[in-house]
Order: sequence, then C-alpha cells, then structure tokens
Amino acid sequence: MQPDEPQLVDRSRDGDLSAFNAIVERYQSQVYNVSARILGDRHLAEDVAQETFIKAHRSMHGFRGGSLRAWLLRIASNLSLDATRSRKRRPAESLEVASERPGFSVPSGAPGPEQEALQGELRETIQDCIMSLPDDQRAVVVLVDVQGLSYDEAAEAIGSAVGTVKSRLARGRRRLRDALMEHRELLPAQFRQIDRGRASDG
Repeated sequence: MQPDEPQLVDRSRDGDLSAFNAIVERYQSQVYNVSARILGDRHLAEDVAQETFIKAHRSMHGFRGGSLRAWLLRIASNLSLDATRSRKRRPAESLEVASERPGFSVPSGAPGPEQEALQGELRETIQDCIMSLPDDQRAVVVLVDVQGLSYDEAAEAIGSAVGTVKSRLARGRRRLRDALMEHRELLPAQFRQIDRGRASDG
C-alpha cells in the first residue's frame, strides 16, 4: 500500500529522499503542464518544473498543511510568471501538452494528414490565445480550466481569495472565448454553433 500524503510530507521533512521522490512522481506532470501552459515554452517549462521541486524540497518545513498539490502549483505558477516577466517577449513555441478540459479537447480517432494538420494548428491557436491573456487571468485559467483545480485550491495556489479567482477566471474565459472565435474555422462544429446562437440572441 502506498503511503498517504501526510506521511510523505513528514518523511520528506525528516530528509527521506525516497519520500520526496514519491511526491515528485505524483505531481511532476501537473507541475510541468501548468508551467508549460503559462510559459508557452516546453524547454523553459522543464527548467521551471525542476526548479519548483528544488524549491519545494528546501521549503518543505514551511508547508503548513492543506493541499500539497495547490502548494506545489503555487510555486510553479509564481516561478513561471517570474520567468515570463523576466525574459524578452518572443513567439510561443507550439505545445504538445494535452489539455484536461473537455472544452479544449481535440476530436479523437485516427485522423488523416489533413486532420492532423488542423488539430496541430488548433493546439497552437489555443496556446497562443492562452498566452495573450494577462498574467493573472492566464494563471487561473490554466489552474482551473486546464488542470481542474477547485476554486479553493486555485485560491490557495495563487495566494488570493476565492472571489478573486472567480472574477479573474470569468474575465479570462471571456477574453479566451473572444480570441478563439477569431479562429472559429478551426473549432469543432458545436462551438461554432454556440457562437452563432449567442450572436442571434444579441
């Protein structure tokens, strides 16, 4: 039976590297995905993910309980946003990070070359739209809509109130939707139909 999370935390605090490695294995995919979505650069995201766990290991005694995932993603989000602000702006690299949000999913199946090209273009477009969001909105969209955190977990991850998360998420979703609709020809048919219905209501 695998040790539960509090045991892993306690053992990590006592210097048990195997326990901390178990934490890394449990959360490394989520930490990397958050960093990659915020940064838009896979290689830089790998560096940030590694730095996240180094910092977490050094700061484990400062973890006061609650959601370990939210605590780790807070470190990853802060490091990713710091890296975004400190580097010169350059075009976002195409990501192969599969989004966990159903609304962002690409149709499955065995696509032909043309469909594969369209799916690749859609992934790039989604990431470009995410990168166009302000830092604070991008972080909560990634945490809630891509990684599936609850409002409470996202609030803990960014160190803000739940109300702040909800307002940033609403603004971010609205901007993201508007940005995606500029590329509606790439979207699945059901999303284009929703947009037409919204336009006819107005």
